[in-house]
Amino acid sequence: MDIQDLAQRVTAGERRALARAITLVESARDDHRAAANTLLAALPQDRQALRVGLSGTPGVGKSTFIESFGMMLTAQGKRVAVLAVDPSSSRSGGSILGDKTRMDHLSRDPNAFIRPSPSQTHLGGVARRTREAVRLCEAAGFDVVLIETVGVGQSETVVAEMSDLFLLLLAPAGGDELQGVKRGIMEMADVILVNKADGDLKAAATRTCADYAGALRLLRKRPQDPDGYPKAMTVSALQENGLGEAWEALETLTDWRRANGFWDRTRAAQARYWFNEDVKQRLLARLQVPAAQAALADLGDKVAEGAVDPSAAAQDFVDQLGKG
Repeated sequence: MDIQDLAQRVTAGERRALARAITLVESARDDHRAAANTLLAALPQDRQALRVGLSGTPGVGKSTFIESFGMMLTAQGKRVAVLAVDPSSSRSGGSILGDKTRMDHLSRDPNAFIRPSPSQTHLGGVARRTREAVRLCEAAGFDVVLIETVGVGQSETVVAEMSDLFLLLLAPAGGDELQGVKRGIMEMADVILVNKADGDLKAAATRTCADYAGALRLLRKRPQDPDGYPKAMTVSALQENGLGEAWEALETLTDWRRANGFWDRTRAAQARYWFNEDVKQRLLARLQVPAAQAALADLGDKVAEGAVDPSAAAQDFVDQLGKG
């Protein structure tokens, strides 16, 4: 594989090259990881897209929203990339990866690129290499990158560490649904969108939006937010109502953060976060080598027999690992 040629084709915006590059960075093979690092280093560093993380409760219509929202943006001349993460089976390791078929119109749009990826049991609602896939999409010249997570959960907040804005999509319901959404993800959301605000559900959506707006006012104001943020809004992905207003709210927040230095500060903090995460992953990978596994088994047997204290054995193992 000619990595420099692949980097040039990705930079030129070739969709097939971009798909191939994402496959490369998602690979766990050691030679592919080395090639992926070379590829990422060869990409232009000055291209930035608006990274929008999106999570939501099951059945809220995330795919329908992304398709309608993406079509609206491409109609404005913007290039939109969608990175959709599907849950992987803990038994077989497989994923359905059906997001592309659910976004039929957007997948045929020449200004859009949709890439479903398996979570591979990685916690946080995103795949382990999603951040690198975002970098590739930025290098390919996309203006907006939408990162769809697996679904609402306590660990979904990881997507906020790779996005500039975080959307939480919710369905119309009574105020009791507030009990079903963890405070952690509420605190990370920049904009809460209550979807399906149409037909018989419009009144319920309006009430739900008011419930969440009230809940947001109880949260401590964040320094990276201007007055009025985070906010709750109603949208209808099916009827395409409220999408323009939601995009305007995102642009307003983006412009404010850029003007007040929070954009660059957040990107720098995110880079440090992923550096630390990569160091942790590389240290964990060292535990999988045969010598480390043998040392673990030996010390584990001694601990089980009561010959060594667990804490002392753990320290002994770490010391051995440091010398290796």
